[in-house]
Parts: sequence; structure tokens; C-alpha cells
Amino acid sequence: MKYILTISCPDATGIVAEVASYLRDRKCFIDESFQYGDPATGRFFMRAVFTRQPESLPVEAIVDGFKAIAGQFKMDWSVVPAAKKPRVLIAVSKMGHCLNDLLHRWQAGQMHIDIAGVFSNHEDFRALVEWHKIPFHYLPITADTKRQQEEKWLKIAADTAADFVVLARYMQVLSPEASAHLAGRCINIHHSFLPSFMGAKPYQQAYERGVKIIGATAHYVTADLDEGPIIEQAVERVDHTQSVADLVATGRDLENMVLARAVKYHAERRVLLNGRKTVVFR
Repeated sequence: MKYILTISCPDATGIVAEVASYLRDRKCFIDESFQYGDPATGRFFMRAVFTRQPESLPVEAIVDGFKAIAGQFKMDWSVVPAAKKPRVLIAVSKMGHCLNDLLHRWQAGQMHIDIAGVFSNHEDFRALVEWHKIPFHYLPITADTKRQQEEKWLKIAADTAADFVVLARYMQVLSPEASAHLAGRCINIHHSFLPSFMGAKPYQQAYERGVKIIGATAHYVTADLDEGPIIEQAVERVDHTQSVADLVATGRDLENMVLARAVKYHAERRVLLNGRKTVVFR
């Protein structure tokens, strides 16, 4: 059985050697290993996939024994079965391209996730979601009910044991409390190339500025609107002949691709937080 080991700690000499030697001595085969030491932050990051052999110790013993190394290097670390699919709660409003793309990839077996449910402040995508046999939660929002509805979907996330939340064009700003509660566990897709053209009507802003590239950004949600740690980005060249509608169409294709990549990387535990940045082991 394969397992994924992730590590974040202060950088130091000998970490890779200690980890590799430890797994070797427990008769584990290392399938993949990526590491990065950030000279700017002084942090070390590692993702390793290893396989237990028939002669290996039980994984509980391997994990328990690793605590000594983790303590020596002051690691934040985890070991999870590679086959375990994280549970995801998806949010959407009235634009369904990202939701539809995620559902298609999930159904086609291209996404290593289990979808725990979808919630929305509109009814538009109930039929689509329920056709996929996924629970749909309608939580209409007004200025007076916003906080209560947020508490309801946070409870849904807890009750369904969702490991993370994906805002697939969910056009509601999360409260600072929700952002803090979901720190590193809530992915948003932003419909422009951050930090340019934030807020409403980014493609109209881009068109008026005569931009030559447009893009999309997937990032973790923080209390600072659209300024969370970036997971993935992509851009496409455009020119003066293209209308706002053309930019929107191209942008939506980019949003689908970028969000799908970000969800995949997170689900496969390839993303490690590095302050206001991320380390992504593709």
C-alpha cells in the first residue's frame, strides 16, 4: 500500500538523508520524492510517496517511530494513504462552467476526490448536481441572512466530513471567521490574472485597458479578498479584434483548467503553504 508523507519545517542539513534512511530501514520503497528549501523563508518542504513491502512494519509503527525525527527537525508533517480520496464540498452561484467541469472530471475518474455535496445561493444547478447523484443544498442569501447561511454550509462541511471546500464561481465573500476556519482548505477561482482587475467585471476592465493577455488564478481563501496564497495560474494571448464576450469565453476555459489543476494538486497533497506563498510539487 502506498502512503504520502508531507513535511514542512525549518531548513537544516540532513533532513532528506534522515527521512530516506528511516524509510529504508523500515523496508519501505520510496516511489517519489520531491523537496525544496526556500532561501527567502528558511523553510524546507518535502513530499514523498512510499510503499510498504510485505516485510515492512505496520504503518502505525512507522508513523509512531517517525515522531522522533519530526521532533528533532520541528516538522509539521502527515502520513496519509495515497488511495484515500479527500472529500470535497463545492460552492457555486449562477455561473456553472467550473462546477460542470469538475463534475465531468470527477465522473470520468480524472479527479482523486469524493464530492460530499454542492451548495448554492441559487437553484440553477440543482438538476445538474442531482443527476450526478450528489446532494444539493440551496441556501439563498440576503443581507440579513448571509451570516446564518454561512454557518449552515460550514455545518454541512463538518457533518459530511469534507476535507476542503471549492468555490467554483461562488459569488459571495466569506467572513473573516470562515476564512480563518478554512485556512489552507478553501480554494477559490478568480476570473482574472491576479493582482490585476480584481472585483466586479474584470473582463470589461481588461477590454477597456486593451490587454494582450488574460488569465485565471486559483488561490486559497483568506480574509484579504483575492489575495490568498496562489496555487495555479494560466494565461492566454488576446488582441484588439476580440470583444468582451470573446474574452469571457477564453477566460472561462482558463478558469476551468486552472481550478481543476488546483483541486488535483491539493487533493494529491502536492501543495504546501509557505507563508503568503505556496510550494507546489507537480
